[in-house]
Amino acid sequence: MNGYGFTVPLLLSLKVAGWATFFATVLGVGLGFGLSRWRSQWCDFVDSVLTLPMVLPPTVMGYYLLVLFGRRGWLGEVLARWGIDLVFTWQGAVMAATVVAFPMVLKSARASFQEIDPQLENAARILGVSEAALFFRVMLPLASRGIFAGVLLAFARALGEFGATLMIAGSIPGRTQTLSIAIYEAVQAGDDSLANILVLITSLTCIVVLWAASRLLPANSRKTVRRMRS
Repeated sequence: MNGYGFTVPLLLSLKVAGWATFFATVLGVGLGFGLSRWRSQWCDFVDSVLTLPMVLPPTVMGYYLLVLFGRRGWLGEVLARWGIDLVFTWQGAVMAATVVAFPMVLKSARASFQEIDPQLENAARILGVSEAALFFRVMLPLASRGIFAGVLLAFARALGEFGATLMIAGSIPGRTQTLSIAIYEAVQAGDDSLANILVLITSLTCIVVLWAASRLLPANSRKTVRRMRS
């Protein structure tokens, strides 16, 4: 067994999980904030639809992604005209990991924004803080620890993604073969030593991430009042 056996899948998994976590964070924080302030009977329904990737089998999500972004998919044909093909690429793996990790950030962000004391928002508006400044200087810092916990969970979920990634990105060594897929391939090939190493790396990484997420409790919101006056 050479270094390629686990180094390349590890680096690729970190790359895919990193990009997926970034996109999931941007989408999750934005939509989580919107849902936390949306007063409508449809709010919970939209939240349920956006949370579907958390409960649906990964292969089902992979199938949906193929229907949408495959070479004959609804959006795949449009992207193909621009020379963009996500199937069997690491970018496709990022998209799959983003979809399954996104609900982790969404749920954490929505809950964190809903826990903010409305009096602090009103006080900021009375002090003349604009809505944009209110979000970035007051609300986002108040919700930051809860959001960051969701981000860590999203990273762990993206790192361990298997089903949807295999469906849309396949298992191409050095290109789309992430840690979870490499474990599956190693077991199929009877390479127990490689499978053990990959499983240990994945398990330790996820344990560290989950431990860090569990340590993140809601921040003391009163500390942000001083920032509004500065």
